[in-house]
Amino acid sequence: MNDVRRGRLKVYLGAAPGLGKTYRMLDEARRRAARGADVVVGFAECHGRPRTEAMLDGLEVVARAQCAYRGGYFEEMDLPAVLARRPEVAVVDEFAHSNVPGGGRNAKRWQDIDVLLAAGIDVVTAVNVQHLASLKDVVEKITGVPQHETVPDDVVRRAQQIELIDMPPEGLRRRMAHGNIYTPEKIDAALANYFRPGNLTALRQLALLWVADRVDEALHTYRAEHAIGGVWETRERVVVALTGGPEGDTLIRRAARIADRSAGGDLLAVHVARSDGLAAGVSHASLARQRRLVEDLGGSYHSVVGDGVATALVDFARTENATQLVLGTSRRGRFERFLTGPGTGETVTELSGDIDVHRVTHERAGRGTLLPSRRRTLSTARLIAGPVAGLVLPVLLTVCLAQVRGTVNLTSEALLFLLAVVGVACIGGVASAVIASVTASLLLNYWFIPPIGQFTLDDPNALLALGVFTVVAATVAAVVDRSLRLSRRSARATAEAETMSSLAGSIVRGGQTIPALLERTRETFGTDSAELVDEPPDHEVGSGVTTVPAGPGAYLVLRGRTLSSSERRVLAAFAAHVGSAVERAQLAEAAAEIEPVKAADRLRTALLRAVGHDLRTPLAAGWAAVTSLRGRDVEFSAEDRDELLATADESMAKLNRLLENLLDLSRLEAGVLPLSLRATSLEEVLPMALADVPDVDLRDVESIPPVLVDPPLLERVIANLAGNAARHTPAGRRVMVTASALGGRVELRVVDRGPGLPTTGRERLFEPFQRLGDTDNTTGLGLGLALARGLTEAMNGTLTPEDTPGGGLTMVVSLPLAERVDPSASTAAATPGRTP
Repeated sequence: MNDVRRGRLKVYLGAAPGLGKTYRMLDEARRRAARGADVVVGFAECHGRPRTEAMLDGLEVVARAQCAYRGGYFEEMDLPAVLARRPEVAVVDEFAHSNVPGGGRNAKRWQDIDVLLAAGIDVVTAVNVQHLASLKDVVEKITGVPQHETVPDDVVRRAQQIELIDMPPEGLRRRMAHGNIYTPEKIDAALANYFRPGNLTALRQLALLWVADRVDEALHTYRAEHAIGGVWETRERVVVALTGGPEGDTLIRRAARIADRSAGGDLLAVHVARSDGLAAGVSHASLARQRRLVEDLGGSYHSVVGDGVATALVDFARTENATQLVLGTSRRGRFERFLTGPGTGETVTELSGDIDVHRVTHERAGRGTLLPSRRRTLSTARLIAGPVAGLVLPVLLTVCLAQVRGTVNLTSEALLFLLAVVGVACIGGVASAVIASVTASLLLNYWFIPPIGQFTLDDPNALLALGVFTVVAATVAAVVDRSLRLSRRSARATAEAETMSSLAGSIVRGGQTIPALLERTRETFGTDSAELVDEPPDHEVGSGVTTVPAGPGAYLVLRGRTLSSSERRVLAAFAAHVGSAVERAQLAEAAAEIEPVKAADRLRTALLRAVGHDLRTPLAAGWAAVTSLRGRDVEFSAEDRDELLATADESMAKLNRLLENLLDLSRLEAGVLPLSLRATSLEEVLPMALADVPDVDLRDVESIPPVLVDPPLLERVIANLAGNAARHTPAGRRVMVTASALGGRVELRVVDRGPGLPTTGRERLFEPFQRLGDTDNTTGLGLGLALARGLTEAMNGTLTPEDTPGGGLTMVVSLPLAERVDPSASTAAATPGRTP
């Protein structure tokens, strides 16, 4: 059994490079070492910054491992050496870094750090917000720079400490201008592009919001662990109660405006499905429409089950640490409110405590309820009032009839007593009806049946009257009880159906992950936790643990309060839905595993079709030329012989190029393409690359600094792009090739003036055997652009298409400057957003 304590992870999170995350990490390492902790630096990337490098003085630094890859040598963290050294604390920079492949290393540095944590070593690391997987696309839209290195958000969220390194955009730009981040020749380009004030402000907001969510999770966990029910007003959380009535849209928009008044405010809409009939008659179409409105306004929709709407609402608000509750004013009129007592709004206000309650008026206020009566079950008050009424009501009736004795005959008096018994039966049920019938029979016999003032229970007529009273009362009470039971069943079925409909809708829309569905289940039944396990846990009856099967080999376990039998029925249906979601997730994984096989099959089919035509054409032409030359029956002139030899030579050269492209593409896919990266100027490569493209317009390439590439591979990339552009450029127009240096990279543009391509079809350009938009589909295998992108990415570059102003398509090749490239980034394109 492994008793090693898992190490603690601390992450310094920043919005952009240059904020000083590495400096802060090393400063913490020095402080811990001064306090006597055993600290080593497993990997620190100082980027040539003197003040950061000075922080390494006095710290033990583990030597980096030298890694051979594609003909070059690179430096990575020596994970076995750090494990063998076994310090208390290890400083490991660049959390999202991609390791050089091979040698048994993990693919990502965060996986190396996880190994250190599992060995009981505390780790201090750093990451930029653009490297969080969930924000990758957002950052690319903001900055225009693709992020090639990411770390899953979940990995960062598991850190015991996350410290935000923050600085206003202008302060970071001043640091850049003073030369504290990049070298002087790169400052202007960085300030004009990646480090624009708008970019930095947006990245800063992303970082602040991400950390705020993490803090909110920690606060929720702390409150749950310590059973804190009071509201902590750390941020505005507005809960709006929905009934499915027409006033719902008004309430939602009002609540959204309240939430928007404070930055980071949350909007939560909740509908209580109750079992006492209040939920019956709810318009599910209205609730579905209101749910969409809530989600459109950036809020979340919740459904909970509760016997009392007011209590359920307040409990939900306290669980979610809500600061404000928004309710609609009652739709019942004054007379109805007088008869039925205080409504949900008044009760919520009494129970809310430190939660602010907003009563929002609407056009249906006071115009009558659209819901069934609240009194559909025998409440505690009715159980008490029934027997009391059974005793008091006949006495009051006797007093009233005694005052008008002689004006009302005995039959009318008996009917009035019978009416009183029926009324008591409706109020209190069978027991109250029996009490009322006995009381009424005795009073009628004593005060109104001669001889008055005496009981004549031995009289057959008196006994018959008592029997009739009792039978009528019992019959009416039985009918009332049956009606109420049926009403309760109907209401419970309606509430259960409504809850299941809400959950099923979430699953069908595909918007709920398994953890989200479990959270939804926990929230709906008001328990402490909900989890999916492989085996049912051992627990005693009544221990607050409820287990239901959720499919083959899966069980849904709820811990907290003990559920009633009706709630268990709903939970079983929830478990079935969760089980179907698990099955769907498994099917999706299986489909994802099959997709590469299908892609390979499509590739093989396309290759066979292409080989059947494109390879056969030059082979047939060369074969025909050679066969003609070998023939004895025709005498060829010297010019004809030269022409046939030229045809054979051209066909063999074309066939050779096609085979080279196929071989290179297969090497790229296998990851075994040999590379020899060195500093190369564009003037060294362009002449050979453009030799076969007539009349190319070259611009701004002389002053471009060298790039770190493999010259023959870059030559083939440019040749393929220029040849493709020439095929699409109309007669009389020239292919233009231009270059510029920007933010530590060189962008080479190959511009054509052809018809261009719609945005939706551009990625298919880079699939093998695709010839989108070609005027002649017999000109090649369609490997040129696929090979060009593959070769570019192998050299740590990117190839992306853009619209040419005025019409056409521009291919942009982005390559790292030779003086900029860090060996540790050899497997990923260097960007201005790399973690410093």
